[in-house]
Amino acid sequence: MERWAGKVAVITGASSGIGAAIAKQLANAGMVVIGLARRVERVEELKKHLPVEAASRLHALKCDVSKEESVSSAFEEIQRKFSGVDVLVNNAGIVKHTLLLCDDDFQQLRDLMDTNVMGLALCSRKAFKSMKERCVAGHIIHINSVAGHTVSNFPHMNMYAASKHAVTAITETMRNEMRELGSKVKVTSISPGVVKTEIVRGLHSSEEFPMLESEDIAQAVLYVLGTPPHVQVHELIIKPVGENF
Repeated sequence: MERWAGKVAVITGASSGIGAAIAKQLANAGMVVIGLARRVERVEELKKHLPVEAASRLHALKCDVSKEESVSSAFEEIQRKFSGVDVLVNNAGIVKHTLLLCDDDFQQLRDLMDTNVMGLALCSRKAFKSMKERCVAGHIIHINSVAGHTVSNFPHMNMYAASKHAVTAITETMRNEMRELGSKVKVTSISPGVVKTEIVRGLHSSEEFPMLESEDIAQAVLYVLGTPPHVQVHELIIKPVGENF
């Protein structure tokens, strides 16, 4: 991680769970961390759990990744204040606990796709533009899911699996485009199984599942960032012992 010391990492959905754990780990590792979230006060709270020096490197910035104008505004401010982006972690994601065919609120489907897919794509474009303009060999990391590789029998999760399958496809599309452009920017998809976060607490009988901790995924982010410049981890699947899907 030495080569990333003092470099700028942007993390979406940094207010809780996996995003919060990643923000703390990267700040402790010496990076300047900008935590994007709708609840910026919760990102500010994270500073209380960090050593003083690391806390000074963590910055909260309000952003709703499902809104294009909000993303554009956030990345413009990052450019002004921090001169650009070196690492982007696309962590923001939501689950809607409804049935795909029976629920009348179609807006829930739009919200899920706008956050999990369009928000990820837009943030990636903004970050890659910053890296390309400054000739930075940066890294874009998508926090995907095992649901991006299979469809489990959880019908009430609506289009969540579809959104994560899209992330898997987008990752490969980005890798192909980067190769064609001759870019040294890396892109990695990290696909956890069930993680003990707010997003799974509404699942029926969720306490019966073996679960990972948010810190397990943060450690995975450190691992892929710590690989040498010529090494790219394409896909990293992480499951808790005993998971059956």
